Amino acid sequence: MTHLTGKRIAILATDGFEQSELLEPLHALRAHGAQVDVVAPQPGAIQGFKHFEKGDRVDVDYVLSDVNAKAYDALVIPGGLFNPDALRVDEQALAFTRGFFQAGKPVGAICHGPWVLANADVLQGRTVTSVPNIRKDLENAGAQWKDDEVIVDKGLVTSRTPKDLPAFCAKLVEEIAEGQHGGQRRSA
Repeated sequence: MTHLTGKRIAILATDGFEQSELLEPLHALRAHGAQVDVVAPQPGAIQGFKHFEKGDRVDVDYVLSDVNAKAYDALVIPGGLFNPDALRVDEQALAFTRGFFQAGKPVGAICHGPWVLANADVLQGRTVTSVPNIRKDLENAGAQWKDDEVIVDKGLVTSRTPKDLPAFCAKLVEEIAEGQHGGQRRSA
């Protein structure tokens, strides 16, 4: 079993996240020994969704304005329609995301989550996947898009939908265990 003891991981989310895409990676990473913090623009709890129906609320561990990428070993961005749509226009969320790429740290994004990466300008020359309806947005941001269960590109792990979560979580654990990715493209 891969151990992530001593690793600290941020899950960046806000209201409207796809419940399984936040909770399954959170549980998988914790099961491997990682400390996982839910980071959001606002304190309290954020509202999950099960597709279009309201799901559970998840407690926020840290407010985005109180943390930075230097404190973490990796970042996970769950999908859902509303969550990444809100985060991709939040300059603090974009700066936080860029910090992981600048340091060559592992990043995982699933479903609509890569929208945040597109707006953070970190996809140029990267190969990714996502839910198919944001394909053109990712290609316009400079990424090569493929329709695969999971894609790993120098520490960047992307997947399409909740059905891909087992593969997404497994690759996420593997990439975080490896740590720093020297070949990861650095953004300015």
